[in-house]
Amino acid sequence: MRRLAATTAAMLLTGAVAACGLEAGGAVPLPVGPGSIRPIAALEGVPITVGSKDFTEQNILGYLIEFALTAAGAQVRDLTNITGSNSLRDAQLHGQVDIAYDYTGTGWINYLGNEVPIPDSTAQFEAVRDADLAGHAMVWADPAPMNNTYTMVTSADNAARTGARTISDYARLVNSDPSAGPTCLGTEFSVRQDGFPGMARKYGIDPNRVHKQIMQDSLVYSATANGTCRFGDVTATDGRTKALHLVQLEDDLDFFPKYNAALVMRKSFADAHPQVIQVMAPISRLLTNETITELNRRVDVDGAEPATVARDWLVQQGFVTAG
Repeated sequence: MRRLAATTAAMLLTGAVAACGLEAGGAVPLPVGPGSIRPIAALEGVPITVGSKDFTEQNILGYLIEFALTAAGAQVRDLTNITGSNSLRDAQLHGQVDIAYDYTGTGWINYLGNEVPIPDSTAQFEAVRDADLAGHAMVWADPAPMNNTYTMVTSADNAARTGARTISDYARLVNSDPSAGPTCLGTEFSVRQDGFPGMARKYGIDPNRVHKQIMQDSLVYSATANGTCRFGDVTATDGRTKALHLVQLEDDLDFFPKYNAALVMRKSFADAHPQVIQVMAPISRLLTNETITELNRRVDVDGAEPATVARDWLVQQGFVTAG
């Protein structure tokens, strides 16, 4: 029975990855050549599958890895755009994805099952790194300065009308009058413990009094800006927040964890190919909130392709050349 269960789980995972349309991985979408990243003999021809989740920032981060490792000589396969955090995590645990950027808050809360985040970014990274290595033989390395935490937003007009500046203000509004706060929630945020359910507990929000509209994460921005909802959840580094004049509400009770992006890989892979971390470390150091927000804006506001945006930035920084 145990063998049957394991076989069934593996088949389900394979089906989920195949549903992304990539199966064993596609080709890297754009050519690159060496820049400051030079070919490394130990990586020459090494097959490396790079993954990401299915939203703009994650696709950009995935392509940054792909182009960098291609310039270093690896035989890179593209498995970006996997649906949801848990699917990416399962693909990594089962060896179908070798490396990806993931977020420390997601690791701590969603993968490791903790309920209380650690407020300091460095301490949060170290806690995730140590616990995931001990419990699942997963390596976290090179955390970036960028912190893609969740945040609640409202339109500038609604902020002026209601005086809402903090999530505590939002809680008072929806608890006293549900019609004052129709709320758009992304599908994943609506069920994650580091999302709406946990936020509601922390801020004393009665979920039954919230008029919720569940939708794809990408639709929350425009729906909140155009008044379909008075409030919505977004991520702090998304370029659409500024472009749509949305006001971020202060997390005045410090509920949301830190979501610094870091490289994640199996220990066996990291041990076999330590050069990968050496290649990626200088890139991670440059990924500030300002940098990634601008890269996200180029995709979600200007309409550029994530792969093009990622390669252009690496070229501008001198890491690679446009092959």
